[in-house]
Amino acid sequence: MKIKSFLLQCKRVWHVLKKPSQEELKLVARISAIGIGVVGFIGFIISAFMNLVRKP
Repeated sequence: MKIKSFLLQCKRVWHVLKKPSQEELKLVARISAIGIGVVGFIGFIISAFMNLVRKP
């Protein structure tokens, strides 16, 4: 019964989905790239700080 319910929910979601426009796709890609860059930069700063603290 759980599988049938899950498949019905998947079918409902599938019917609601729409293909994103070119502008939406570019916006999502840009925001994702900025987020990855920010997280990478924060990681770099933490790593550099830890290297400075460890060395006497």
